[in-house]
Amino acid sequence: MDHHINLPFTEEDLEKIRPMDVLYLTGTVYTARDAAHKRMFETVMKELETLDGSGPDTDSTSAGMTVGDTGVDGTIITDEIRERIVKALPFDLRGAVIYYLGPTPAKPGQVIGSAGPTTSGRMDRYTPILLDLGLKGMIGKGRRSDEVTDAIRRNGAVYMSATGGAGALLSKCIKSSEIIAYEDLGTEAVRKLYVEDFPVTVLIR
Repeated sequence: MDHHINLPFTEEDLEKIRPMDVLYLTGTVYTARDAAHKRMFETVMKELETLDGSGPDTDSTSAGMTVGDTGVDGTIITDEIRERIVKALPFDLRGAVIYYLGPTPAKPGQVIGSAGPTTSGRMDRYTPILLDLGLKGMIGKGRRSDEVTDAIRRNGAVYMSATGGAGALLSKCIKSSEIIAYEDLGTEAVRKLYVEDFPVTVLIR
């Protein structure tokens, strides 16, 4: 079934969509690939570390580590703590959609260059904790780990696929693009996009 969705997702939107539905998204989407995910993950870990001064080693924390009622080392993650962590990140994760994208440089007159999806598995290590902090949707291509799948379902989120190899066509649905964080990462900087009728297929719900 096809659905035209105005972002951010509402609970009503999420209740009606099913795997293999085609969505046409209109609204704000953020870009982030593995380098940006690593930085966001490290920021979360640093914030958690300040809770008791002995947080986890960011190089050894497993993908299954999540923020829920009880977080790292038994720390209780309250709404106040969650708010502080989210504010330390480049954008508010709560209700957000991330597109795993590193676009090519824009040519004169273009908003953005080719905008095809990156393989999603590269972000799997960092994704469960972002979902537990409020991330609601992800766009990429390929399979996700069992830990990510569990986190998607636990948080009522959605994983969507964009068509690989169709970056030039997908870029036509992107009406504005602004770098908002990690500019030193070049093509992997975090961007805020405004998209219109951006086509995706639901893979995990």
